[in-house]
Amino acid sequence: MSIHISNSASNQAEIMISNLSTKINEYSQWRENLIATIDAFIDWSGHAEALNAIQVLRLYDIKEVLKKDQLVLAFLAEFSRGKTETINALFFSDFNQRLLPSEPGRTTMCPTEIFWDAHEEPCIKLLPIETRSTDDTLAYLKSTLDVWHKIRLDTASASAMKETLHALVQKKEVPLETAKKLGFWNEDDPSMIRLLAEKGMVEIPVWRHALINYPHPLLKNGLVVIDTPGLNTMGAEPELTLSIIPNAQVVLFLTAADTGITKSDMQIWTDYVKKRAAHKLVVLNKIDILWDGLETDAEVEALIQKQIKNTAHILDLDAENIFAISAQKALVAKIKKNDALLKRSGVTFLENSLADLMVSSKHEILGRAVVTTCSNMIQSSNKLAQIRVSSIKNQLAELHELQNKNRDISKAILAKVVAERKRYEASMLTFNQGSEKITKLSGKLLRHLSSGYLNTTLAQTKQDMGDRWTTVGLNKSMREITRLASNLAEAISIEGRTIKKHADDLYHLFQRKHGFEKTEAIELDMSKFIKNMQALEKVTAEFCSNPANILTEKHFLIRRFFLGLGVQIQAVFEQAQLDCNLWLNQVIGELKDQINVHKSALDTRAESLMESHNSTDKLLENLELAEKELAKYQAQSNQLDAILLKLMHCVKFSPEKPQATITS
Repeated sequence: MSIHISNSASNQAEIMISNLSTKINEYSQWRENLIATIDAFIDWSGHAEALNAIQVLRLYDIKEVLKKDQLVLAFLAEFSRGKTETINALFFSDFNQRLLPSEPGRTTMCPTEIFWDAHEEPCIKLLPIETRSTDDTLAYLKSTLDVWHKIRLDTASASAMKETLHALVQKKEVPLETAKKLGFWNEDDPSMIRLLAEKGMVEIPVWRHALINYPHPLLKNGLVVIDTPGLNTMGAEPELTLSIIPNAQVVLFLTAADTGITKSDMQIWTDYVKKRAAHKLVVLNKIDILWDGLETDAEVEALIQKQIKNTAHILDLDAENIFAISAQKALVAKIKKNDALLKRSGVTFLENSLADLMVSSKHEILGRAVVTTCSNMIQSSNKLAQIRVSSIKNQLAELHELQNKNRDISKAILAKVVAERKRYEASMLTFNQGSEKITKLSGKLLRHLSSGYLNTTLAQTKQDMGDRWTTVGLNKSMREITRLASNLAEAISIEGRTIKKHADDLYHLFQRKHGFEKTEAIELDMSKFIKNMQALEKVTAEFCSNPANILTEKHFLIRRFFLGLGVQIQAVFEQAQLDCNLWLNQVIGELKDQINVHKSALDTRAESLMESHNSTDKLLENLELAEKELAKYQAQSNQLDAILLKLMHCVKFSPEKPQATITS
């Protein structure tokens, strides 16, 4: 499938192409370049002689992270703000009609994730709403294939696609008790009250969650679009607020020019966007209502600027992050290839900022983490290459000295190297004893983060809450879990400092006795673990302080929030355990590699000197061999320098921020 733009497209339309397609393509290429650089390091010839299995596995893990990397864009809005129409205009205009259902009133009835997975055929998967009555989280259900209703997508037919995707808005009527059980009853919703009075039933969505696997070019490059329903449904799925939305690179919050910022708009902004989303843009949609032909272009522009200014003031946001558009006119303009209408719709500037913000925010996080980890590995490998180079230079000097000195002096040179090797073996004994002590301490440290401990804690918390499921109990439980986590982090940090002290003693030993480079073991940092737990505590406190969640009817929601919270806590603990494991592998890993390389080099020097001491022919042969080995290891070091330089070039990728203006 291709995005169709006429040959007569204006510069604005060309900018439109570059905004999303080109910049996301550039980001995809950046990932590929980074993967190629990592492959070059994995294939580095020096690994063949000193293969660090843990390091190589870590590199393969990083490659998998890069390959599966996604740019997540979440759309949040109350119903009737044109959110789905905006998605159609941004991503699906090439179908020359509306693809996702977009009609007046409520359209998106369930959270919808749009992405591409090449391992599966194009399809839509729908999760029955009845799954809300179970304790199963969305994260778990995504791995349970048999609970989803799957429909194949016919991507060759726009009309067939549209018909299939209409399932997203399916609704059904259920008794009041069922609606309450599933968390849908809202006594403040006039339409619900009216239907209950007329039919004795309540209208709810047929589906709880939707997954659309669709081979769009942008989705193939890692873009994921999340379309969320309005305020009522948002509140009933805590996982959206605990993980899905916070993990998005950009949140697009939509308001409408015909309604202004309503009470429900403000609640979505305050509860789900303002403090939760690191990167956010606000869309003031439906500006075409101002195009009634009674005002001049200048007067319309002034009205738009006034709306932007008022919206910025109400939301306490910089006006440059607010974009006035007409999603409906943008979709029409793209379908009809109307460049003037496209320009007037204002969507071009939104696309430009959206692409830049998504790419730059993800690049900042992913690039820094990957490049830092890989550059440290490359530099460590280069140290090993330099140890080999230095040792061979010493070996050459000794062999040349043997060549020019008498037999007695030759014996002295040999004795010196043999004595050095014996001192090294004594230090090796000390290292092995210290390493064994560190291994025992490591096991004790990791037990703090065991799944058994966490599961017991969560089970006890759930038991303490019983059937009450109150916000007071939930808030108290989360504070207690955070307190326990802080105590754990402190205990782990203390044990980490003990391990570091033992490791530093070993580093200093080899520095003092054998001339190793002066360095110390890296410190164990538990701040990320604490920060993540405190963030969950803050989210819980905000949830519990919301008056809407204190009502008796919200016990369903409180229970679901706790279950979602447990998944997030588990993820935080698992990440902390992974980080601690990585640290424990690194704390003396670099020193261990250097010791092994140094010992191998010493053994080679001693063996070469012994052979050369007894045979002139062997001396000449070893001189020639050492020269070749020196050239080889110097070449390996140069290869690493080139790989590191390429890695540094990768991190320099950074899109320029656009200067947008609003055109009426």
